[in-house]
Amino acid sequence: MKIATVAFYGCALGLLAMGLRELLLGFEENRCSMTYMFEYPEYRRVPLPRRVTQQYPGYGLYLYGEGLYAQETRGLKLSGAPVLFLPGNAGSHKQARSLGSVALRKAEDIDNKFHLNVFTIDFNEELVALYGGSLRRQTHFLHECIKAILRLYKSQVQAPQSVVLVGHSMGGVVARALFTLPRFSPQLVSLILTQASPHHAPVLTLDDQLLEFYSAVRRRWHSGAGDLRNVTVLSVGGGHRDYQVRSGLTALSCPPGDSNKLSLVVTSVPRTWVSTDHLSIVWCKELVLATVRAFFDLIDPNTRQFTDDPVQRMAVLRHHFVRHPVQLLGVQEDTHVTFSGSAEAWTEVNTLRLAYSSPKEPRVKYFLFALSSRRKAYSHFHCRSSNLEMTSWLYGCTQMDGSMCVQAVDLSWGTELLPAYKAVTVKLSDLSSVSHLVIGASNLNGKQFSVECEWLSQEARTVSVSVPHVLSFGLTVSDVTLRSSGLFHTIQLLHFHQIYQAFRITIVGQCKAAKDRLPSVYRLTVPWFKEDSFTTANLPSVTEMAGMLHTSHPSNTSSVLLQLHTAPNCQYKVLVRTSFPKVLGQILRFCGPTLPVYTAVGLLLALEGQLKALIRTGRPVEMSEAVGGAVLPIKVEVPVYLLHVLLRHSWFQEGWAALWLPPVDSLYLSSLDGGDTEPSEWPPPAEDWTRLLSLVLCVLGAAVAFWGSGLLQLSLRLLSLPLALLHRPCVSRDTGALPPRVQLLLIPSLGLLGWATCGALALTAAFLLYLYRVLRLQMSKRTLKNILNLAPQQQSRDKEKGSGDTAGQNHSKECNGAPILSESALQEVTDDLQLHLSLSAVLTLPLLLSAPSLLHWARSLRYSLRLDPDPCWPFALPLLTTTILLINCNTLILHRSKLLILSSRLLLPLCIAMVTFSMLHLYRVTHFLFVPLALLALACHL
Repeated sequence: MKIATVAFYGCALGLLAMGLRELLLGFEENRCSMTYMFEYPEYRRVPLPRRVTQQYPGYGLYLYGEGLYAQETRGLKLSGAPVLFLPGNAGSHKQARSLGSVALRKAEDIDNKFHLNVFTIDFNEELVALYGGSLRRQTHFLHECIKAILRLYKSQVQAPQSVVLVGHSMGGVVARALFTLPRFSPQLVSLILTQASPHHAPVLTLDDQLLEFYSAVRRRWHSGAGDLRNVTVLSVGGGHRDYQVRSGLTALSCPPGDSNKLSLVVTSVPRTWVSTDHLSIVWCKELVLATVRAFFDLIDPNTRQFTDDPVQRMAVLRHHFVRHPVQLLGVQEDTHVTFSGSAEAWTEVNTLRLAYSSPKEPRVKYFLFALSSRRKAYSHFHCRSSNLEMTSWLYGCTQMDGSMCVQAVDLSWGTELLPAYKAVTVKLSDLSSVSHLVIGASNLNGKQFSVECEWLSQEARTVSVSVPHVLSFGLTVSDVTLRSSGLFHTIQLLHFHQIYQAFRITIVGQCKAAKDRLPSVYRLTVPWFKEDSFTTANLPSVTEMAGMLHTSHPSNTSSVLLQLHTAPNCQYKVLVRTSFPKVLGQILRFCGPTLPVYTAVGLLLALEGQLKALIRTGRPVEMSEAVGGAVLPIKVEVPVYLLHVLLRHSWFQEGWAALWLPPVDSLYLSSLDGGDTEPSEWPPPAEDWTRLLSLVLCVLGAAVAFWGSGLLQLSLRLLSLPLALLHRPCVSRDTGALPPRVQLLLIPSLGLLGWATCGALALTAAFLLYLYRVLRLQMSKRTLKNILNLAPQQQSRDKEKGSGDTAGQNHSKECNGAPILSESALQEVTDDLQLHLSLSAVLTLPLLLSAPSLLHWARSLRYSLRLDPDPCWPFALPLLTTTILLINCNTLILHRSKLLILSSRLLLPLCIAMVTFSMLHLYRVTHFLFVPLALLALACHL
């Protein structure tokens, strides 16, 4: 093997490892607080009709409880508001304990005026994200559970008419799939809250049932949007810590004008501001508190059940999840306020800035800001306060009496809660009927706080800077220095709108004088999606932020904003560098699921190199050499790119459709609208720069194929050592081969096994038989190398000259009745071994892609012997037949076959077709791999 090849693939593996490290570890530490149970949690099983338990033996419905509440609900006599938790992929019903325990504590805090009954479903921890056959069954069982829950309240005067659903991961997708059932009434569910649920598209498309399920859900929520507009849905993504379900997939694709659907990332949730991984989003105390607060605010005090008003539901959710105004929910907005008291409490501020710290003793204090002299010079008024009490504090005065305001309107609803304080910014042009602004700085409870206010011109406080190019590798720095003494600045990061961009943003804050100041808050805000992230810093400091996106913007009309809530009389310097490791992490986050496609391409191109060498010389090259020369992206990517260019023309699309060809797959990189395309429709034209990402992925996939095949070869060598102790030494190239009668018996036997149990199980059995053949060849090669009666090289050469036989006849001389083995025998076994090593590497991919269905079958074996539906079974029989037939294949028979040339020429078109049609349909990779394997099996027998 050439050193340059090893060095190239070593660098590619290093890039892959760098991207994986950034994807899995390149984020802040987990800042979520753990939720603890104050009493031992109990899960009381809710009885279901016998018909349901027989139809779904592995599922169950439970009621969560603790302590006294668990004892009171033993008879399932309930009076609370029902909430049903749905676990996700491999999730447990016990994950509901965080939500249930916090809800119990919240009910105790309000003296049990009303409370929640938290139910949870046991889905047997099924792998529904990788196996779509159970999704429809889970949906039907969920419908039965909702009806069973509502039956528990029939004796109540104010019985609930609907159930609130909380779905984690795939549980959120199942919750939305309820509305696809023909007999389901939409009135049974009025509110759905999902956590890290991939609504936009599945993470991995390993079977067609998964895509059909998603397609049905998408059609229902678009075509039937009229009767679903009153259903409120909130989807929360986990942020960059969740590498299993990226937050872009959690976005809801809603029809225009549907205001009852809301998508956001947990980092932007007020009083949460943390990123969660895929599991911690269930127990993260900050998010659970926000959820429980919203649920209790959604309960109607009169009925003690969830409100039926969709407008009220959305107002509450926005209050707790989007913009917390630091006001008590239920207080009317824009209420008129009347002031009374002495004029000594009023102070008019004539300066451009106010800095006030309340004294320790209680005091009534108001500050007046006249608008008449400021309207022309300034556009906004900004104020912040460390007093986080739920009270009003900013007013617009409409009637003055001397030096004090008598009547005003409350402007505090524009307040926004930040990690360190609350802040409000009002636009002066919206205050035409207001003469003064009033800041309430009273501390009647004697609690100290600080208030800072200023007049500002938004245009003067906004600075634009172009971000470095993604290929600058951190060598180019875009920087801006803020010498203003203001409280609020905005930096517009121009040309930052694509997901493959990733930056390291460094903010250096310095102050001349050392004194107590409020912390600085840095906010990275994305205008087109609620994925804001916050960082807090005390000055002086050097703070780093990661500039990465969860969703891209279709055009360059909008860019990311960096908002700085700064300390007065300080200097800030912002430096923006491209982070190459984070760029790789973003590529793997969005395009990582396509790596199996490019790995299959690398293995097929390596097989092509071996077959061409076999045609030319009668011998295949070594497997490592074949895989090392397989990375030729131009052979595959150029035809694919030309195909995408042609598909931009309508005449070519019409011809394509006339041939009954499916739409092409492209890298899933685009904006929120990119996942709404049905499989039968044409996707939007991909940008040309995505082909550059395809080249990178092609190299990474070839690196996986190179090192993966090397690891497979090493594993087989090590495994053959203990296996050799169980077999007698053999030097034949037919070692490990099966007699034709055994092959004819194995094929129907394995087919029957796959039909009766699981197709993936039959494929695994056939693959193990094939590996046994490779192991026997490995042992024969070792035996021939160490055998004692090998003829000298010159004798072997003379024997071959005199025999006139083919390379396969190597026993031309005998000694004491035993054949003298020559080096040609070793060469024959080595050639067969190299061919079978490549074929075994190709066969490994279908085995890995079918592994989820095998695991699902094994976990549900106690309930059913047969996997139904089985995504592997329709294709398992021809694939296992091909695998069994390939066991007896050798290079001599293959070299003589007339199908060898056809097989070698077909591999490159298959690679092109695989990249064209399998990027979003990974299960098609098995179909494409079957074609060359079947041709080689026929070539060995024809």
